[in-house]
Amino acid sequence: MPDTPVRILYEDNHVLVVVKPCNMPTQADSSGDLDLLSCMKDYIGKKYHKPGAVYLGLVHRLDRPVGGLVVFARTSKAAERLSEQVRTKTMNRQYLTVVRGSTPPNGRLVDWLLKDPKTNMVTVVPPGAPMAKEAILSFEKLEEADGCSLLKVQLYTGRSHQIRVQMMHMGHPIWGDARYGKGRPGEQIALFGAFLTFIHPTLKKQMSFAFCPPVRAPYDAFNLPKCPWSDIMDWSQAIEEVNQ
Repeated sequence: MPDTPVRILYEDNHVLVVVKPCNMPTQADSSGDLDLLSCMKDYIGKKYHKPGAVYLGLVHRLDRPVGGLVVFARTSKAAERLSEQVRTKTMNRQYLTVVRGSTPPNGRLVDWLLKDPKTNMVTVVPPGAPMAKEAILSFEKLEEADGCSLLKVQLYTGRSHQIRVQMMHMGHPIWGDARYGKGRPGEQIALFGAFLTFIHPTLKKQMSFAFCPPVRAPYDAFNLPKCPWSDIMDWSQAIEEVNQ
């Protein structure tokens, strides 16, 4: 088995499900740092002794500082079918995040977001503003501790920096978010792609995965292993682990 810094949860001939480490780019960027896509291509190439370029389809992304579940397509057919699930919102991705302050028990946020390509910053603008895109999410508070709230977040749109910007605009910035939440040096943004459900592109059955964020600040203030996973998804195939 080839060495890899990435936790692999599931693989077959069509899909590969992994846990992206925090602060690793999903794909190559100007930093030149090791990225998840290249790392997984190297893993596939070495494990299966594939000469030349390895095909691996990237169908969704996580922001660089954000860790969590990512599914790759190992064939072009799988990539097409998984991308269609992203487009039609039948791929279910949910997040755990710790935000500052006491939020309502639950809520639905609808904002219009505008990204500045020069600064890569996203701002909330009036509805229908030129070049802006509607962003929708819902959240449920799971627990409260140390002046913060642990939330489960469901995205209905996939806008750049969406959760980070909408939470900040609501008045509850994400703990450790240096870009939008005035995170302090040394703090790791408390946003993690903890839940993933999709229909397998060839088997046509639901695949569901769960993975806890690292148990360190600010997550260590909460009872993460006792979070109500069963209330979040209908597990037809589930993996529940705590990242030590």
